[in-house]
Amino acid sequence: MSSAAFAALAVGTLAATVVDIRSRRIPNGLTATMSGIGIGLAATGASGISLGAATFGFVLGFALMLPGHALGATGAGDVKLMAAVGAILGPATVVTAFLFTAIAGGILAVAVAAQRRRLAATFAGTGRLIAAPAGVKQQISAADMTRRFAYGPAIAVGSVLAALVG
Repeated sequence: MSSAAFAALAVGTLAATVVDIRSRRIPNGLTATMSGIGIGLAATGASGISLGAATFGFVLGFALMLPGHALGATGAGDVKLMAAVGAILGPATVVTAFLFTAIAGGILAVAVAAQRRRLAATFAGTGRLIAAPAGVKQQISAADMTRRFAYGPAIAVGSVLAALVG
């Protein structure tokens, strides 16, 4: 990975993290800019991946996050952010980024639950989700905003770690 691509990834995901924590939204302008930079770097040969790899990475990043959004567990901005990450990293590394993001998201969820003094309730709710997967979407959608958290930081950590090891 080139230093320009790493810088775009690091700066973009840091910006997404800050905005997501403050507003629980990741702006379309930010994800579109990151995607454009990823495609542009690939088109000029400056990223270390081909234009086709950047495009496939974008599509794959989008596809990996879409089921979580369909269940109501992540926002549309999270899906678009992972797509932008894919445009910068390419398909192989975006899969690693997604896996690292899931781990970081799990750790973040436990930390947020502990900070909110909801750890036992969070684990009980997770058990109910596993035991009754048919009702997953309803259970997730029914959670009020005080029981949700920004997922942008998990995407940032997972993506930067994947870039560093990949």
